[in-house]
Amino acid sequence: MMNKLFLTLLSSFLLCVLAAPPTPKTLVQVRDSRATLPFVTRFNASGSKIPEVDRARAAGLREHALGIKSDSSKSTHGKRQSSFTVTNQVVSYVASVGVGSPPSSFNLIIDTGSSNTWVGADKQFQSTQTTEPTLEPMAVEYGSGFFVGQAFTDTVTLAPDLVITGQKIGVALLSEGFQGVDGILGVGPTDLTEGTLVTDPFGTIPTVTDNLFSQGTIEEEVLGVFFAPTTTEESANGEMTFGGIDDSKITQDVQFFPITATSTASEFWGIDQSITYGTEGTTILSSTAGIVDTGTTLLLIATDAFDAYTAATGAALDSTTGLLSISPENYANLQSLFFHVGDSTFEFTKNAQTWPRALNAAIGGTSSDILLVVGDIGTNSGQGLDFINGFTFLERFYSVFDTTNKRVGLATTAHTNDEVN
Repeated sequence: MMNKLFLTLLSSFLLCVLAAPPTPKTLVQVRDSRATLPFVTRFNASGSKIPEVDRARAAGLREHALGIKSDSSKSTHGKRQSSFTVTNQVVSYVASVGVGSPPSSFNLIIDTGSSNTWVGADKQFQSTQTTEPTLEPMAVEYGSGFFVGQAFTDTVTLAPDLVITGQKIGVALLSEGFQGVDGILGVGPTDLTEGTLVTDPFGTIPTVTDNLFSQGTIEEEVLGVFFAPTTTEESANGEMTFGGIDDSKITQDVQFFPITATSTASEFWGIDQSITYGTEGTTILSSTAGIVDTGTTLLLIATDAFDAYTAATGAALDSTTGLLSISPENYANLQSLFFHVGDSTFEFTKNAQTWPRALNAAIGGTSSDILLVVGDIGTNSGQGLDFINGFTFLERFYSVFDTTNKRVGLATTAHTNDEVN
């Protein structure tokens, strides 16, 4: 149903794209080599079961990656659907971003699993002296929503010392599924923009990180992401550092790992890892490929690994929330998970595996429930996307997305062993 609506609206839009007259571009030069963008974590269950939303996102990411791979040969001339990535609005990270000169502020979801930046879902976009229409229709379907609009180039201000000139963005004429926000700030790999310009199905669009680097604003095309565990429905607990790493947020050197060679994880911020449980090292997930993703709420693992984790912990599915529930007796014996990436091991503690009790009621649970954040990705291992280290994992570790060197970094923080949940 969503596909039919999206395609109908897209077809109608292609017949009536309107373009404003071009205006002069103002050049802004910024010399800082590293700067930080704060963001707010927002929680909004909206009656959805978090595991179902996360599995839908995982399926969408997989389908989009397969579309990119099949298109890379250019052997067919038919246009595939623009994008199938799914925006998870159960937990979202929202930053205030300026567009235009003088800039208008838009609240945009930060997403490492998609790469288009667009505005206009809620607050209407207004042209300024730096706005230039391109006459290019743009469309992205997210599974849980979509936007159809037009591409513009404009000045984008992430922070006073993070200003991008001539950034190609989308301006929504129609959108669905983005209540309470104005659009997306996409910071995933550039290839994820392929096909989002309707008239150029194999073309890509430089991301905001690409342009910060090419314009000399940052010295390295590197993004560092930090946020602390949250137990409230809205919390200003995070920051993104463009151009480097915020050393004040880490308690060890960042450990870097190459982007996996395994498709479909290789299309995203993908790594190879294995997971064991407890001091005896019970295997939960053998070494395989998956991704690090800010847009997924839970720690998702392949179905066979999820079954192994359920058996090891004595947990059972809670029908109301869709999360694993564990008895006080079994919880007393719950042990850490250990993530083995390259030559490094990261401990995911008992508390880290626990859904914040302060948020139980928000997802339909009770204050006495003990719920866990490990979820089933929906497919067995060996599919090329066998885990997603999502929000609940990244609360405990600083993450680095290094485009220049095609690698992902992880480091412990002061919150890795927090006892807050």
